[in-house]
Amino acid sequence: MNRWIVKFVLLSTGVLLFGACALGIQPPTTPGTTPTAATEATTTTPVTGTATTSAPTGTVPAETPVVTATTTSTTTADAPVVPAEDAASARLKVPEGFAVRIYAKDLDEPRLMTLGPDGYLYVAERGANSVVRLTDANNDGLADENQVIATGLDGVHSLEWHEDWLYVSEGGQIERLQDKDGDGQFETKELVTDNIPAPVHHTSRTLHFGPDGKLYVTTGSSSNNDPETDPRRAAMLRFNADGSIPEDNPFATDANEQRRPIWAEGLRNSVDFIFLADGRIWADHQGSDELGDDVPPEEVVNQVEKGKHYGWPYCYTPTEGVVPAGTKEVHDERVPFGDDVASCDVVAPAIFTDLAHSAPIGMTQYNGAAFPADYQGNLFEAYHGSWNSSVSRDCKVQRIVVQDGAPVSSETFMTGFRDNDQQQCGSAWGRPAGVTVGANGELFVSDDQNGNIYRIVYIGG
Repeated sequence: MNRWIVKFVLLSTGVLLFGACALGIQPPTTPGTTPTAATEATTTTPVTGTATTSAPTGTVPAETPVVTATTTSTTTADAPVVPAEDAASARLKVPEGFAVRIYAKDLDEPRLMTLGPDGYLYVAERGANSVVRLTDANNDGLADENQVIATGLDGVHSLEWHEDWLYVSEGGQIERLQDKDGDGQFETKELVTDNIPAPVHHTSRTLHFGPDGKLYVTTGSSSNNDPETDPRRAAMLRFNADGSIPEDNPFATDANEQRRPIWAEGLRNSVDFIFLADGRIWADHQGSDELGDDVPPEEVVNQVEKGKHYGWPYCYTPTEGVVPAGTKEVHDERVPFGDDVASCDVVAPAIFTDLAHSAPIGMTQYNGAAFPADYQGNLFEAYHGSWNSSVSRDCKVQRIVVQDGAPVSSETFMTGFRDNDQQQCGSAWGRPAGVTVGANGELFVSDDQNGNIYRIVYIGG
């Protein structure tokens, strides 16, 4: 008999536990304890959207409160478990007081990740067209196994839970999955929308639900710097949860049906984005190649607002670091202006940039309780690093310091993937792709080059 069902029989308070069992999932446990879910003290705080009459510019409108994510913290004072030294701790460098270990290995091109309602990590395994669940039932800081829960997901890149469904982004469509019979396999699949351009050149598609309950999807460009014929490319799209077009989309009634799902455009390759507590959207954006080793600066934080254009392929943000208010983008003279953009005066610059060819992919905001206070609200971004620049860029995890609701500086948080400073990241030992915060405040990093998932904890010092 399943051991969680046994616990349901024995525990008078096991109703919630039984519900988890019916879904084919196991509840998370506090590090350093045995999995006795009935005696563990855990606090779960839902992050919801709330209606407002005066929101900051560019915020996402909120409907009736919708739970979009959960942050789980525990009351235990136990120090985090740190497994024995391994290949990650031998070469990867993190700040003093932190420890990094391999949490899981042997995955096939793991990309973006999400935390499930069970507190476990779900990973888009793009190389295998599958989704993997990583559990740690014995709390030893190591994944028990790579549990493949869904297959046949062509080009799966990101995933997120919404109203008991696991939504997954594939090359040209969004599907949602469920495990209705509780056998651990998410065999129920429903097409949400295929109103997304087929993957060409930039093949990743990333989805997140906003505090308004809407589904946001980013799509990369089909070239380095050629204007698109399909306006849904190089854009952020917005759908209802069932894949239909929201009535308040900026182009919802456009004569060109392909423009109707667009929320914002001119984003060459925004591989990830987040929603802030106040509803603002921050997205990364990979700039064009072949303008030189230092141009254009990598737009690692764009504040994406309804109906705005962010420049590509016509313009780019010229400033490195904090972008001063009033900054104008500059023209990429390789590309004549078009009907959609008549000058760089009409496009929105980034708000924070970094070295050209850093290639940001996954991003997350740290709102856990396990890192020091000065990490609260900071961003972590996985820089995939250069592959074609004569001055190689590091593949690393970058910490972007946020103060008073704005990015103010950045510094390296995890590095050591390359054998030397001249090595291109395409041939490095590893290459970070996704970052997410775990149920106990740890930071998980996926590596799509060597198939590892890293777990970073704060141990003090």
